[in-house]
Amino acid sequence: MDARLLGAALLAAVAAALARHAARSPALMRALAGSGAAQRLHILAGQVHSGLQRRLPGTFGPPTHATRAAATASAAGAAMEVVRVPALSDNYVWLLHEPTAGVTAVVDPAEAAPVEAALRERGWSLQYVLNTHHHHDHTGGNLALKRQHPGLQVVGPRADAARIPGIDVQLGDGDRWALGGQEMRVFDTPGHTRGHISLWFPGAKALFCGDTLFALGCGRLFEGDPQTMWASLSKLTPLPRDTLVYCAHEYTQSNARFAVTVDPHNAALAARKAAIDEARARGEATVPSLLGEELDTNPFLRPHDAGVRTGVGAAPGAADWEVFGAVRAAKDRF
Repeated sequence: MDARLLGAALLAAVAAALARHAARSPALMRALAGSGAAQRLHILAGQVHSGLQRRLPGTFGPPTHATRAAATASAAGAAMEVVRVPALSDNYVWLLHEPTAGVTAVVDPAEAAPVEAALRERGWSLQYVLNTHHHHDHTGGNLALKRQHPGLQVVGPRADAARIPGIDVQLGDGDRWALGGQEMRVFDTPGHTRGHISLWFPGAKALFCGDTLFALGCGRLFEGDPQTMWASLSKLTPLPRDTLVYCAHEYTQSNARFAVTVDPHNAALAARKAAIDEARARGEATVPSLLGEELDTNPFLRPHDAGVRTGVGAAPGAADWEVFGAVRAAKDRF
């Protein structure tokens, strides 16, 4: 291993060790939250890790959930705090707190009770609900939260406003909205539903994509076709590789089992699957993920890849959206 690779490996190891200690220590997590240097360290460590995995496949497993948790916490002090709130059987609701203005939003509240508990624990008040789409497991808590928090506004997709309970603010492709000092940019991402939107906070390096993009997966095409969904995903893939992807479900382990069947020779995917299996055995969440690792390992984002094309038996010269459709159809049968 040359000197640069050795140095990068040491950096990744230091960041991982720091993250493991931070995940066990609320005091250290809070200290990291105020450190811009810590934020840069964890972002750099993720980039280093991805590069090492590509150059030395099989040598380094994917970043641990603890690393991502510490990275998220470190981003909090400089930008926005993000809190995972489990709901129903496998949903993740996300609380977003912008500390400068002291405002809080919740993304896709499946139910109100766990959101209220998380707010009480932190002493936060709730000003906004952000909905990515109309499904009940993403909007089921809207009206109860409006009743409990006078003045709360529901922000959701303009294209599906009639199906968003209690909607006050309608947004669509290209719109910008602010949570305190944090700008949010909106993408129309239809496919899972016809009115789905995804929400990107560039300052916080955070993407809330609902059921459009999952860790190692994508949403079922209930109200769209493969060409539409691929166009939607293609709006997200150019975002920075160190973007944290906050999807709405803990589907990663089952997605990984499928992914290796259509991309069996991807060493980075195999290593990621092993780490996911270990994390789930310990009862750990696997979300958020890094967009960079999705680009390297998620077959739904890799229809251009020769291995994925072979894995689904794509015809020579097939368009990317057609290969994507074949991957989606294979997953539906899996």
